[in-house]
Amino acid sequence: MISIRRHKTRSVPKLNMASMPDLIFTVLFFFMTITHMRNETPRLSIETPEGKELTQPSNKRSIVNLYIGTDPKGQTRLQVGNNIVTIQQLGRALSSHGEETIVNIRADKGTPMGVVSDVKQELRRCGLLNIRYNATEKLSP
Repeated sequence: MISIRRHKTRSVPKLNMASMPDLIFTVLFFFMTITHMRNETPRLSIETPEGKELTQPSNKRSIVNLYIGTDPKGQTRLQVGNNIVTIQQLGRALSSHGEETIVNIRADKGTPMGVVSDVKQELRRCGLLNIRYNATEKLSP
C-alpha cells in the first residue's frame, strides 16, 4: 500500500514588492501637481471677517493678494506679495501685473474703513478696477 505524506510546514507565498516604488512615485507626483504652493507669506496679523453670501472666484488667472492688517507694533500696514508698502507705493507695486489683474483684498476685520477706502481710491487711480474681498462664511447658530 502506498502512503501519502503531507508536508506539515506550509509557507506563505512572498509578496512581490517590485512595483511598490512606481506606485509611491506616482502618488507623490499626483500630489505635487495638484497642490497649490503659497508663494507669499503674510507678515501681518489678519482676522478675516465673516459673511453670509460668499462666492468663489471663477478663475485664478491673475490674482494678486493685498493684505491689510497690523504689524507687531499695532500699526495698520499693507502687504503686496512679500513686500510691505504704503498706499502711495501701492500703484508702483501693482503696475507690473497689468490692468486685467484681480486684486484680492484680505483685510483684518478691525481695519478702519477709511484705510480700505483709501486703498480702493488708489487702485482706481492705477486702473485696477477688478477688486474682490476675502471673507469666511458665517455659520448660522
